[in-house]
Amino acid sequence: MNRIVRNIPNVLGIVALTLPSCNTQGQPERPNIIFIFADDWGYGDLSLHGSTWIQTPNLDKMASEGIDFTNFTVNSPVSSPSRTAVMTGQFPARHSIHQHLAGVKSNQKRGMADWLDPEAPMLPRLFKEADYVTGHFGKWHLGNCSDAPREDVYGYDEFATFNGSKINDIRKDSLASVDHAVKFIKENKDEAFFVNLWLHETHLAHFPQDRYMDHFKDLNEQKQVYASVIAEGDEGVGRILDLLKELNLDEKTLVIFSSDNGPEATRSKEAHWFHNNKNGGFGGYFSVGETAGLVGQKRSLYAGGVRVPFIVRWPGVVPAGRIDSTSVTSAVDLLPTFAEAAGIDIPDNYRPDGESIYSAIKGDDFKRTKAIYWEWRGGISKDYMWPSLGVREGQWKLVTNKELNRTELYNIENDWAEKKDVAAEYPEIVEELSAKIDAWKTSLPTEPKKECTSKERKK
Repeated sequence: MNRIVRNIPNVLGIVALTLPSCNTQGQPERPNIIFIFADDWGYGDLSLHGSTWIQTPNLDKMASEGIDFTNFTVNSPVSSPSRTAVMTGQFPARHSIHQHLAGVKSNQKRGMADWLDPEAPMLPRLFKEADYVTGHFGKWHLGNCSDAPREDVYGYDEFATFNGSKINDIRKDSLASVDHAVKFIKENKDEAFFVNLWLHETHLAHFPQDRYMDHFKDLNEQKQVYASVIAEGDEGVGRILDLLKELNLDEKTLVIFSSDNGPEATRSKEAHWFHNNKNGGFGGYFSVGETAGLVGQKRSLYAGGVRVPFIVRWPGVVPAGRIDSTSVTSAVDLLPTFAEAAGIDIPDNYRPDGESIYSAIKGDDFKRTKAIYWEWRGGISKDYMWPSLGVREGQWKLVTNKELNRTELYNIENDWAEKKDVAAEYPEIVEELSAKIDAWKTSLPTEPKKECTSKERKK
């Protein structure tokens, strides 16, 4: 088997797992896993979720062949902490990653680490140690200063990333990331593999292709650009699914598509060019993503910032054409879920914040037993950004900011979009959940590990 540079990051937010079958020794083969993670792709940025102008035929088809989960949340409303939760199965605040990882001085000012701790429990390493071939393609954003660890230190055989170590740097578009993932899958089709495909779409800057701009020429200029970049990401998903069929891996692979947080805010037209990107590109004026009516968006602990698409497909295992609106699932659940699906034992000393949702993925009943917590330290420049802490337990979600002396409570079973604050009606629930947030906050580190900070801080 050819071995290419074994170091390439997650680009799409999709996950693929192989269906157990028998080899010549009569032993069951282990499933492949492909996780496609999009970027700033809102819950409503899918035609199957009600958009009237966005077209996502491949994701629509994927959902028709699997389960569309409507109650899935990520564990941060921005990139780096959201990805930390996927990689570790733990809330990102445990690793002192509270916002996006930026320059060393910026990280230090915000009380953050400079990179994800490579000694932490790690999803790709768990699979690599179980003799899976592992690859990461696309966005990294888990540490990009000069002395940050390389991507392979985290358990990847092959990687090609942007916002990473620059060892195998690629463009910020789906084409390059998907090309790497396709090559990796073809070369490792006879082995069990784990792939993180982390797409650039729909993050700024936007680089729409002419063919898509022509296709959406009847839309206004904002929607034309945004629909075009969505179409490119959707095409990438279709390429992966078509490849699995071509290689007869379709029924051996679990594929999951999701997004790291809700859609970006729309900016003024005067700022429509992305001036900070040396390659140019269209900026925030064209960020017109949709939440399907959910309150909030990126940088908010309200639903629009953390509830994102979560589509699961695995022919023969995952029921086709089902919508699951009852299973409460979250990104910290992915590590234990993938481990169970692959038959990999989790180390005894590992304490995940999530729990396996494998039964839900198979279409069986699932009842969550663990609360979901959020922390946001990104400021309150817009009204929907004011919550700094949140918790979801059962039907209830509480968001709070003690500095502002403001707390709200939502009954998610009755108010999926989080539009009606019912804190005044249920003071006992507010008191109970507030106490749980206080206890959780007390359990978190107050500063990052020195091993996860750059030597540049000493200058």
